[in-house]
Amino acid sequence: MPVGSTDRLGRRRFLRAAMAAPALLALEERLFATGNGPLEIESVEPIAIRTPRGEKPPDWYLEMGPVGQATGGSGLWNRLDHASPSRFRGATQATLVKIVTRDGLVGWGECHAPAAPRVHAMVISDLLAPILIGQDARQVEPLWERLYSSQRLRGYATGFYTESIAGVDLALWDLLGKYLGQPLYRILGGKYRDSIPTYSGIRGRSPRELGESARRQMEAGFPAVKMGLSKGPGTSNIERVMAVSEAIGGTGQLLVDSLGAYKIHEARAVGARLDELPNIGWWEDALLPEDITGYTELKAALKTPLCAGETLSNRYQFRELFAARAVDMVNPDLCRAGGVSECRRIAVLADLHGVLFSPHISTGTALYWAASVHLAAHLPNTVIMEGGTLLERPFGNGLLREPLESRPGQAIVPERPGIGAEFDESVLERYRVA
Repeated sequence: MPVGSTDRLGRRRFLRAAMAAPALLALEERLFATGNGPLEIESVEPIAIRTPRGEKPPDWYLEMGPVGQATGGSGLWNRLDHASPSRFRGATQATLVKIVTRDGLVGWGECHAPAAPRVHAMVISDLLAPILIGQDARQVEPLWERLYSSQRLRGYATGFYTESIAGVDLALWDLLGKYLGQPLYRILGGKYRDSIPTYSGIRGRSPRELGESARRQMEAGFPAVKMGLSKGPGTSNIERVMAVSEAIGGTGQLLVDSLGAYKIHEARAVGARLDELPNIGWWEDALLPEDITGYTELKAALKTPLCAGETLSNRYQFRELFAARAVDMVNPDLCRAGGVSECRRIAVLADLHGVLFSPHISTGTALYWAASVHLAAHLPNTVIMEGGTLLERPFGNGLLREPLESRPGQAIVPERPGIGAEFDESVLERYRVA
């Protein structure tokens, strides 16, 4: 038997099992007729979705505090608020990427796009798609470098740009997995475990309500829960954190997120209070992301582990964080920080510096979640991941042809080829806005 023929037979068996219709069987024959020939990209389509879909203009969904908004503390703690980002009036938005090859194979990706999904769609259609059309979709990482290099020397390395690249990157990995008939984690090199621990956010207006919410999540099976501290109105009282810590006791850990709320002198004082609590898993984004020297100083002053990274977009930014010994854990966002390709590089850098890895998934669809699970399972320094209840939300399993599997506190690694999250396009149309 010729070398490589067993691999092709394996792929044929997958496609025969998955494709019952005559037209799709014809696709199988075309796909393998050229053996290992190029998987040529024919089209790249961005799809912006929103729930509730609504008919309001795009700017209606954005809201932000007034210019000059203060933090509301006492004395010198009442200063200008630099850490409250735009919010979205109850809407969830996303930009998906659909890449189709000349043989008809489809790959799906997603950008982190909670605020302005049409911007990502424009970046993809006007800048990235022309670079990709006609290229071999199997060249995932070379194409990533080509896309990143297209604007690197024009000052673009973060934000909408790397979020758009992330969407393309996920779609290319999805294509490669489907072409090979293998799940993403396997073509990355394998997995360390079959499931990844997950945490969940808690809700409540009062310390009592927050404590009850935390206990319910722990009883359901989550090993950790997360709450905000100085993350929006009414959340600046450290007593809230102390009450939840007490309610949890020894049953799990509490993760605290401040979304860059503090200056270093403030953070030292607040961190000293957190150090008194026995079950704080990490303090996330205590400072603004640019203050790397502040993080280094804060880490040296506290026992509480520090986590940062959801706002960063590439390995070069993380390199500075690691070189400064500024954090104990990082939480990159796959759909912001360049996709699977770039986040894998970030995770390797983290491991070299003894830093743990935890994918950030605050929004997005089931595809976003599934790609994060694959990468988390592949890495040796993954500790836990966000998104514990994402599959239950409107953009979760309800968008898919086949549901993904999870349990409270556990994300099960998908075994279907590619990322394993195949959208039902008739359902997507109900949410499509661009």
